[in-house]
Amino acid sequence: MKRLKVFLTSIFLIINTPLFAYSSDPKEFVQELVTDAIEKLSDKNLTKDEKAKFVEKVAIENVDINALGLYTLGELRKSSNESDLMKYQMAFEKYFLKSLTSRLTDYSSSKFEVVDSEKKSATYTIVKSIINPEDGGPNVKIDWRIYTKNPEKPLIRDLIVEGLSLARTQKEEFSSILSSNNNDIKILIIKLEEFVKG
Repeated sequence: MKRLKVFLTSIFLIINTPLFAYSSDPKEFVQELVTDAIEKLSDKNLTKDEKAKFVEKVAIENVDINALGLYTLGELRKSSNESDLMKYQMAFEKYFLKSLTSRLTDYSSSKFEVVDSEKKSATYTIVKSIINPEDGGPNVKIDWRIYTKNPEKPLIRDLIVEGLSLARTQKEEFSSILSSNNNDIKILIIKLEEFVKG
């Protein structure tokens, strides 16, 4: 879980509450969302807690958390009963949001640029971007997997950071927990709840 937390907090924390409805075009959606985020997280008048609440709100509005939770559960989502799945989804959302808001970083010294987009299907577009830290740090290449089943409301389904899928990384970590606990979804739920409480 540590590795995922590092990725999530270094990438998703650039997200901020929208000041207006973001574009339905995936490329513009990502550009507008991140531009707003960098501006908000560089605001010295906001406390860390205020910034965390903004990040949480925009994640709920613009990330497909339910789909991400089911994907990371793997094949177990097909064999688990409805009650356990509901408990897992609730625990996963809290875990996901805490991961996003636990390490806020000031991105005011970063430049963000969308460089390209590629429509993969009727419901998926990959938006390619670069974060360029002005402090001299290395550029970070990020591909955003944008889900557009509802063309008026794009949703973030995954980030591929320097070729590594965050969703796949999370799925592998959950799979490791499950495989060492007889594929007991209840144990995974407990682990997620412990992370949130901790």
